[in-house]
Amino acid sequence: MKKSDLEKLKSIVGENNVKSDPADLYIYGSDSSVHNALPWVIVRPENTEHVQKIVKFANKNKIPIIPRGGGSGMCGQTVPIHGGITLDMKLMNRILEINMPDVYCRVEPGVVDDDLNMALKPHGVFFPPTPASSRIATIGGEIGNNASGVRSVKYGATRDAVLGMKVVMANGDLVDFGAHTRVEASGYQMHKLIVGSEGTLGIVVEATLKFVPIPEFRCLGIANFDSIKDAGEAVGEIMASGANPSMLELVDSIAIKAVNKTMDLGLAEVDAALLYEADGMVVEAVDYEINKMQKICKKHNGKDLKASYDPDERAKIFMGRKKLFPALSKYDEALSSTSLADDMAVPYSKMADMAEKIHAVAKKNNIVMTAYGHCGSGCMHTKILMDTNRKDQWASAKKAITEIYEYVRSVNGTTSAEHGIGLSKAESFKIEKANSLDTLKAIKKALDPNNILNPGKMMQAPEDWVTATDLRYSVNS
Repeated sequence: MKKSDLEKLKSIVGENNVKSDPADLYIYGSDSSVHNALPWVIVRPENTEHVQKIVKFANKNKIPIIPRGGGSGMCGQTVPIHGGITLDMKLMNRILEINMPDVYCRVEPGVVDDDLNMALKPHGVFFPPTPASSRIATIGGEIGNNASGVRSVKYGATRDAVLGMKVVMANGDLVDFGAHTRVEASGYQMHKLIVGSEGTLGIVVEATLKFVPIPEFRCLGIANFDSIKDAGEAVGEIMASGANPSMLELVDSIAIKAVNKTMDLGLAEVDAALLYEADGMVVEAVDYEINKMQKICKKHNGKDLKASYDPDERAKIFMGRKKLFPALSKYDEALSSTSLADDMAVPYSKMADMAEKIHAVAKKNNIVMTAYGHCGSGCMHTKILMDTNRKDQWASAKKAITEIYEYVRSVNGTTSAEHGIGLSKAESFKIEKANSLDTLKAIKKALDPNNILNPGKMMQAPEDWVTATDLRYSVNS
């Protein structure tokens, strides 16, 4: 980037909020995905006016601009594939309003999820989409990816919680989308379109979010299964039965072994386990839901069933699932845990088959894959454990991903449930959305004619995720 451009950016946000040192660029060149590509400069706006001026400058000079939150995305959404400006939004971290009578709050995009819920807790309410990365994930990032979490089965994803927003468009204009009301039929639902757009259509500078009461009672249970197919079929029947779980999570044998090895939890090393939770304001209603789910688990050969209202006991039961992602890196010291095909969604009736398919494909391609996730929402997570130094392992991983996504599409599933597309999933995304790609491209062109907003992502991304950018790994042979 030219020195005059750097000086212009410094005049907007101040010298301390513009970083171009190689060490800073390296840090901002990757997220939690496998990808790495350096920006030209990092700029940290402090307010909406800063964002507008930066975007107008970038648009005039056709400089790519990539909004970034906590950097916890797993698909390369914030990796600057074409260089440009990485817009670090974390300084815009104010909670602007908590409106209890109207049941909403207004926040800036840099607010961290856990910080928002800490501020809401004294009011007896919470923001429910909370992803596993809630300690670092920002609201802006969650909006960009339509993030969700373990309680999405009952409370929905980020899109379900967003009432409205203020967005800086590609020309620098500030626009209002949505409303402060629970229902709206006033034209296009543009705020719903911005959710999940990964920073390609506009930059969110304020969001109006709904919250829900913290339930007085929560009961969490676990059931062990000697067959992952039985566990998957239990998930399908629970969701078809009319049960209303607040959490329904699957973990497989690989995940169980990983957390036992990492944290010595002493979990039964069975083929699979289901975690099931119910919550509410009336204990009898919670009991009813728990009993209903337990009966279904037993019907599908679930064993060692237990459930508890006690917070300490619930934390102990949930610990293995909560720490699963980092624990997978310790499953085998020779293998790295990579996020590639990691959050597909399939119909409930295909959950069991999906889990079995993941393990079969992994075995066929000589890699290790887990099957776990928010199965009550239809979301199946997986991670690929492989020797990242070996080219043949990357080739095997690509074959495995292709086979898995072919199956997902064959059962009317979808490429991503909550982590988004970015770079890693572009190939499957384009195949899945083949007959609507022209429409998606037309929307992008209309809102961002100079293609400055996070270019090279989603429908614009290279189809080969292995060569889309540099990898964050040293591949030797």
